[in-house]
Amino acid sequence: MISCLDVVVTVCTSVAHLAATLGRPTWIMLPYLADWRWLRDRDDSPWYPSARLFRQGASCRYEPVVQTVRAALEARIAGSGTDDA
Repeated sequence: MISCLDVVVTVCTSVAHLAATLGRPTWIMLPYLADWRWLRDRDDSPWYPSARLFRQGASCRYEPVVQTVRAALEARIAGSGTDDA
């Protein structure tokens, strides 16, 4: 089923790892204090080239993260988002 999706939007779960391993564009919403595997101060992953990371700020609120993901999805739908990851 994941292979049929244009992009997978998720939090850090097994679905995120599976989708990214399959090479599907995977957008992962991370908490402010994310797992060490996601490194720091990056919006990509050296382990998953198809992953794009969306991180909480110091406020630890998800509303700004969701707004950023929404804007990226709108850009992708409009055709201005040329980056698959």
